[in-house]
Amino acid sequence: MRLRAGLDEVAARPWASRWGRGAAAVLAGAVPAPAFPAPSLWWLAYVALVPWLLLLATAPTGRRAALYGWLGGTGFMLAVHHWLLPNLHVFILVLAALLGLLWAPWGWLVRWAFAEARRSRGRALLACAVVPSGWLLIEVVRSWEGLGGPWGLLGAGQWQVAPALRVAALGGVWLVTLLVVAVNTAVALLVVVPPVRTAAVVALGVCGVAMGSAWMWVPPPETVGRVRVGVVQPGVIGGPDGPERRFARGEELTRTLAGRDVDLVVWGESSVGADLATRPDLSARLAALSREVGAEVLVNVDARRSDLPGIFKSSVLVGPRGPTGDRYDKMRLVPFGEYVPARAVLGWATSVGRAAEEDRRRGTRPVVMAVGEGAELRVGPLVCFESAFPDMSRRLVRDGAGLLVAQSATSTFQQSWAPAQHASLAALRAAETGRPMVHATLTGVSAAYGPDGARVGAPLGTDRSAAAVYDLPLAAATTPYARFGDWAVWAALAVLAGTAVTAVVGRVRRTPAPGSPVRPARTARGSAARPGR
Repeated sequence: MRLRAGLDEVAARPWASRWGRGAAAVLAGAVPAPAFPAPSLWWLAYVALVPWLLLLATAPTGRRAALYGWLGGTGFMLAVHHWLLPNLHVFILVLAALLGLLWAPWGWLVRWAFAEARRSRGRALLACAVVPSGWLLIEVVRSWEGLGGPWGLLGAGQWQVAPALRVAALGGVWLVTLLVVAVNTAVALLVVVPPVRTAAVVALGVCGVAMGSAWMWVPPPETVGRVRVGVVQPGVIGGPDGPERRFARGEELTRTLAGRDVDLVVWGESSVGADLATRPDLSARLAALSREVGAEVLVNVDARRSDLPGIFKSSVLVGPRGPTGDRYDKMRLVPFGEYVPARAVLGWATSVGRAAEEDRRRGTRPVVMAVGEGAELRVGPLVCFESAFPDMSRRLVRDGAGLLVAQSATSTFQQSWAPAQHASLAALRAAETGRPMVHATLTGVSAAYGPDGARVGAPLGTDRSAAAVYDLPLAAATTPYARFGDWAVWAALAVLAGTAVTAVVGRVRRTPAPGSPVRPARTARGSAARPGR
């Protein structure tokens, strides 16, 4: 009660409403950031939105709530993408402010939902469904590649929580996000609307039961075999001759895997700097490595193609006799890092930060590669931030992939939170699909995860130049998410649509028809004010 009274008192101060609360909204939006790696304070996610929700719920007007939603969204985007500052410089402020606009309608929605929650316990329970659904819709929209992709989805902070990974197997990272925001909403209701604390406690119980039910109803994938994957991480190698020296270091590390009974060797993104069709010497050296270690080598070529115009980033499988013909061209590119959206308009970004001087070209389809003499292992490759997209790994599994591989390079961001956060995404993709996943990088963090999303073996940090072997269990069962897809997103849309229709119908019913008599108001003494007196 004291906290609520304090919030109402602050809301009544014009200066606080315009400046202090605006600054507080920016800071409140940034609070969830430590829930992601590297800090990995996963527990923080369940209360991190509460300060922001309190500001929105006590906003004096709906317009002000939308403003606080925008400012909080800007703070959130700045916090989860702060590691891009050396590359984008001041341009990151522009991008954060533009993307932050997605939270403006959510700010209005939160204020409306909390106002409705004061009316009854049932409406309080509705708020615990509406507010998370609104947040999830924002995450879906900003997950579009052109807006930067699904980096920093709130549910992704639960990558190391086993019950949350079971929830991901049930409904993807989207369902995890819904539960996390629902918990935040219930906690905020306990503070702002004490009369409905029973409903808030019920909502918290429902979230706990949902996570517990996923733990019980979604069993861990049953093991049907094992695969040994060698990961080669050469480390930070720069300079004008960097590609050649990086290739040589990759060769040296790969030779250490000889005699270790590996089934596949994976190099990181951009590990080969020339098209293998124009450099038969590189193809021959890779084929020799494959014969030496007794396994095929999956490299990543970042070069201008000889058969097509432009530069591609491609996963290429090389066997004892050279390239096998299996090739995957990266389909989803990093905005500004690999291409500049609307270059004719935004091309000036190349002079402000480290934006791509030339746009990379896109692949047209996902590829599942057959590995081994009997082609018994089928591998689905992804490149760089494609591992952040749940639909891509799901498509590969539905196409028959038994092992997911992400090839990445984070050399630009070695001293930031980005490498650890990028590697953690593979845990979610593994849990969602029920397939093991390997995240192989040039400079760390490289890691591997079993089909239940649990980490296997020790990761290779950003300070390592080494090769490691991961013994991974294989699974064949199909998870509910792999089978049914993004049903949690459609459920959230249904909640929002149903709430909107109900609100409109209710308002129409409360509005008197034109010309209908209006019930006279009562005076302080209880008598009706009658015309003509």
